[in-house]
Amino acid sequence: MRILFIGDIVGKPGREAIATLLPELEKEFFFDLIIANAENASGGRGLTKEVAHELYDYGIHFLTMGNHVWDQKEMLKYIDDENKLIRPANYPIGAPGKGYGFVMRNGIKTGIINLSGRIFLAPLENPFSMVIPIINKIAAETPVILVDFHAEATSEKVALGWFLNGKVSAVLGTHTHIQTADARILDHGTAYITDVGMTGPKDSVLGVKKDIIINSFITQLPARFEVATGPIQINAVVIDVDEKTGKANKISSIQRFSK
Repeated sequence: MRILFIGDIVGKPGREAIATLLPELEKEFFFDLIIANAENASGGRGLTKEVAHELYDYGIHFLTMGNHVWDQKEMLKYIDDENKLIRPANYPIGAPGKGYGFVMRNGIKTGIINLSGRIFLAPLENPFSMVIPIINKIAAETPVILVDFHAEATSEKVALGWFLNGKVSAVLGTHTHIQTADARILDHGTAYITDVGMTGPKDSVLGVKKDIIINSFITQLPARFEVATGPIQINAVVIDVDEKTGKANKISSIQRFSK
C-alpha cells in the first residue's frame, strides 16, 4: 500500500496548500491512505472541528496532533467524538481523546500512533516505555503501524526510530517544521525521517511572519505570532508498505510549491 504523510499544516496558507497541491500529488502517486499532522491548522495554533472537516473534505483521511492540541478550547470536547483524530498517547490518563486509532482504506487496516517528545517540551509520560503495549494491541489487528513522533530534539527522534525499528512500519518526526534529509528504510524494515517538514507559507520562519521572529531575536522582547502570507508549500513523505508484513519498502520526501 502507498501512504502519504503530510507535515505540520500551518494556518490558512497550509490549508490552501492542501487544497491546491494535494490533488496534483494524488494524480502522480495514487495514494491508498493520506494522513496529516494538523496541530497548527487553525490560525497557526491548534485545531477546530470546522477546520478538521475542511481538511477531510480536501481528501485527508486521518489527522494527528502535538503539543498545541489544546490551544483551541473546543478541542477538549470535540476530540472524544472524532475517530479520525488522535493526540499524543503519552498525555496523562484522563486527558480527552485517544493516542492511537485505526483507519480502513481499500480493504487495508492501518494503526496510527501519536507520541510527544519530552526534551524541550512538556514532561509527559515516557514515550519509549509506554508505546510498546500500544503497538502490541495494534499488532493484534494489523501489521501496518505508523508513528507520528512530535518532538523537538533530533536525538530523541532518532533514538525512537531505532528503538521501534522492526516493530512498526514507519516513525515520522514532526514539530520542527524543517524537512530533514535523512528519509530512509532502517535495517529491519521501518521507514524513518527526523522531520517531515511544514505545509504552509514558504517565505516564513516556521510558518510565522519573518519580521516578527527576526525582531524578537534582535530585541529579546515578546511578540504576538502571526501566520505568514505569500507563496505556499507542501512537505510530505510517501511510504510504500507491504500490507502483509508491515515492512516498509520505500520512503521518499516531497516538497512542492505554489506556482
